[in-house]
Amino acid sequence: MKTNAELQKDVQDAIKWEPLLHSEEIGVAAKNGVVSLTGTVDSYAKKIQAEKAASNVPGVKVLVENIKVKFPDPRSKTDNEIAREIIAAFESNTVIPEEKIHVKVEDGWVDLDGELAWDYLREITENSIQFLPGVKGIFNNIIIKPDIQNTIEKKMWKKPSEEVRSTAKKLMYRYPEQQLR
Repeated sequence: MKTNAELQKDVQDAIKWEPLLHSEEIGVAAKNGVVSLTGTVDSYAKKIQAEKAASNVPGVKVLVENIKVKFPDPRSKTDNEIAREIIAAFESNTVIPEEKIHVKVEDGWVDLDGELAWDYLREITENSIQFLPGVKGIFNNIIIKPDIQNTIEKKMWKKPSEEVRSTAKKLMYRYPEQQLR
């Protein structure tokens, strides 16, 4: 097991390797596998990158994250400006089913709600807005509800293709002694 000093140094080194982060922005404390991150960064993406870097270090049992997001521009973006940028981000990505996603912006914090059939769509939706200026954080509450029933029914009632029928006929002629059902 690592000592507290070794764990702290390993987390600091992991943060140094992240391209967006500057080690002086993030403070690291470690005690018995509990790692605390403190500091102030200028984007939500940096906050997420610090969390991921620290949580991937072997020996980290619990991560306590106290990183604040503060924008360098004294005129931070309004919620309306952020909302317009979110709409533009969704419209520019044809994979995102924007009609199934409900967005709420409050004081720079974005709530994503809705139901999607696939987790990758949930992740693409969040990733498309996490680097937008003015976004302090994202609550991704999108629920994954697979459309499995509809898929099964389509496959059950689908008529066999011509290729399948042709193969079945060939097998019947080749092996007449066996009953194909």
